[in-house]
Amino acid sequence: MRFDWTTIIGLIAATCTTCSFLPQVVKIWRSKRTNDVSLLMYAILTTGLLLWLVYGLILKDIPLIVANSVSLTLSLCVLVLKIKHG
Repeated sequence: MRFDWTTIIGLIAATCTTCSFLPQVVKIWRSKRTNDVSLLMYAILTTGLLLWLVYGLILKDIPLIVANSVSLTLSLCVLVLKIKHG
């Protein structure tokens, strides 16, 4: 598979936005505190990420598939931890 510049830019953008979830997941995992995390926001975000993943799969777009798979996993982690510790 050959990557053009738009794919490379997409992968870099996907890496940045996906990695932005890590500090929140780690913080909640360690502290077991989710008081300041919005359940509704993460429920909506998780739904959106699932839809973006489906969209990426339909288009067979690697940056969309990779970014939204990882982001969905991390968002689900926050959502589950919020429900568990909320």
